[in-house]
Amino acid sequence: MATVLLIEDDENVSAALTQALTKAGHHVRAEETAMNALRTATCEPPDVVILDLGLPDLDGSDALRMLRGVSDVPVIVASARQSEADIIKLLNAGADDYVTKPFSAAQLDARIAAVLRRGEPHAQSQTLITVGPLSIDQGRHVALLDGQELELTRREFALLAYLADNAGRVISKQELVEQVWQQPYLGAEATVDVHVSWLRRKLGETAAKPRLLRTVRGVGIMLSDDS
Repeated sequence: MATVLLIEDDENVSAALTQALTKAGHHVRAEETAMNALRTATCEPPDVVILDLGLPDLDGSDALRMLRGVSDVPVIVASARQSEADIIKLLNAGADDYVTKPFSAAQLDARIAAVLRRGEPHAQSQTLITVGPLSIDQGRHVALLDGQELELTRREFALLAYLADNAGRVISKQELVEQVWQQPYLGAEATVDVHVSWLRRKLGETAAKPRLLRTVRGVGIMLSDDS
């Protein structure tokens, strides 16, 4: 089971979730403020973070951005905010999942299991993948371009690895949402666009002058080497 960092300022909610997740076999550390949680996440890295947005010292979205500056730990946002715009904003900021209050402990436990599975290598995927000047070692979580290591977030690495594992095939944004994010949110294709844009910059290319990463308008994304 997982070590869970629960960031929740409501004592009753925190106590109930801590009890339920502990009963499910998890080790839970609870913090009421964003700054205490950031210190805990840095000093004692958890396997997954449950983040409430209504914190007393910082808005949860700001806490998420700060957390992403120091860690790639999976983050599940737990909030009463239900607008699609809020969900997309938080996913683009680095959240891995979003659950709307009220929710059951069983649902939260299932979402914890889902985000942790995403970090595991796919059993049928190649461990080592080479596409032209790009080399990806999924076991070591390392990507090299022309022999130089790329600085990728966990999500960027997962996206690049999936595209490389399917090199030469145009992959729809919906497939990427389902296979890489594993959460078919409405509007999540915008999140794919953001991450593809970030990947392009790190690969040293642009949409107008692609080297490896190509967008096929109206169809999807393809990684290929035509050199």
